[in-house]
Amino acid sequence: MDKDTHHILVIEDDASVAAGLVTGLKTAGYRVDLASDGARGVEMALAQSFDLIILDLMLPERDGFDVLEAWRDRLSTPVMVLSARTDLEARLKSFSLGAVDYLPKPFWMEELVARIRSRLRIREDEPHRVISWGTVKVDLDARTVSVGDSDVELTSHEFNILAFLVERPGRAVSRRQLAENALPESGARYDRTVDSHLSRIRSKLGTECSGAIKTVWGVGYKFEAESES
Repeated sequence: MDKDTHHILVIEDDASVAAGLVTGLKTAGYRVDLASDGARGVEMALAQSFDLIILDLMLPERDGFDVLEAWRDRLSTPVMVLSARTDLEARLKSFSLGAVDYLPKPFWMEELVARIRSRLRIREDEPHRVISWGTVKVDLDARTVSVGDSDVELTSHEFNILAFLVERPGRAVSRRQLAENALPESGARYDRTVDSHLSRIRSKLGTECSGAIKTVWGVGYKFEAESES
């Protein structure tokens, strides 16, 4: 994969630092999206696919530690912390919550780009997490779904729900669990909203989904297909 196809999310509230990051990363050949607070950053990362995330710790709405906690078990994108905090406690906590690198501010853009390139090379060598059954293929890292040779267009919320289920084969998952883990905090998180999303997922996957995502009456849903991942 060429570096100009890599997509990076920057979560930084300081306007001048954010502008420098966006400009520097674009000059280095990357596509860049920006979130200026933690809550928005959480939603953006869960709504679309990024190759790497650069995260400040001292953010409005939700701080960087809270953001990392929100992504735990829900996001495989590598996260690099970029923070003015230089204490060991902040570094260790970041790594314990899933960060793959930690660069203190102030920093040199050249070093940041070198670290990004190194991390992306590692990521390219890692196999994508793919779950398949029948002719259905769900690429959890690329956030794509296909049936046979045809791509299936799911919304970000639909993909989040499907991914949450297929990663837990054989386990009954409640509607509340799906709503809290797959839908944004700022949106509707009702049982009927989850049911509507599942109905559309089943419709889009067609007969291949029959018997794979089962309704567990009084609880929620369960994925039971023979996975080939």
